[in-house]
Amino acid sequence: MTPTPPQPHFPSPYARPTVAPTRALAVRRPDGARLAVFAYGDADGAPVLLAHGNGEEHGIFGPTVDALVERGFRVVALDSRGQGKSTLGSARLTYELLADDALSALDALGVRAAHVLGFSDGAIEALLMARDHAERVLSVTALGANLTPEGVIDDGWDLAGTIAQLRAWAARDWPGGVDPSLLTPTPAEAAATADLLQLMLDEPHIDAASLAAIGCPVTVVAGEFDVIRDDETVAIARAIPGARLIVVPGQGHSLPKHVPDLVTSLLLDTIDCAE
Repeated sequence: MTPTPPQPHFPSPYARPTVAPTRALAVRRPDGARLAVFAYGDADGAPVLLAHGNGEEHGIFGPTVDALVERGFRVVALDSRGQGKSTLGSARLTYELLADDALSALDALGVRAAHVLGFSDGAIEALLMARDHAERVLSVTALGANLTPEGVIDDGWDLAGTIAQLRAWAARDWPGGVDPSLLTPTPAEAAATADLLQLMLDEPHIDAASLAAIGCPVTVVAGEFDVIRDDETVAIARAIPGARLIVVPGQGHSLPKHVPDLVTSLLLDTIDCAE
């Protein structure tokens, strides 16, 4: 049977940074992944690491990057492996691996410790970094994090079916008259997208009690109509000593895209608590 072409995903537009990066470099990881790492701002202010969500790239934080640079902060942002300008590598995808990637981005720029703003997958990474590498994290602002795969509300999207469709497209033995590099998506793109979606289907598996080890200031944020279950958002905030819980009225999951000024304000408030 001929596989059904996966429908390309065109995310709604968002405002990318208007400031140019001061550095842009490729960081090689042991499994062959090539991470695109960007620095913004050349002031001596506190470093801020930005970690985006599944299927995105660092530019989703555009207005926040601009605002931080204007206020004298140094910004470190990376495209997570398999997304944006970064390649996937051969290692099995886990959130712990992505957290290690983020630390390698800091290392590449000579940053010992940073405030971390994470969205969705990036928020999970931020919590793991603060739990497992406390000396590297000054504060955490976590937008839309979940503890388990079941923590994401099933809104009718057949995630497993989408993954199977992508894998069938990637594995097809194309006839001689078809140049696979011209397809949308290409087989390689389909395989990478399937791996990224599989991550959401299989992980994370975080014991809320383990987050009690986090000692830096933390703000846990979710939209009123977020795709993250309320009980998991509350469990994260309750587990972390002194964590602040913010629910944004009238908003869903994509807070950096829809309310960037509020995201920046919450980040700056969290940073203030660490200083």
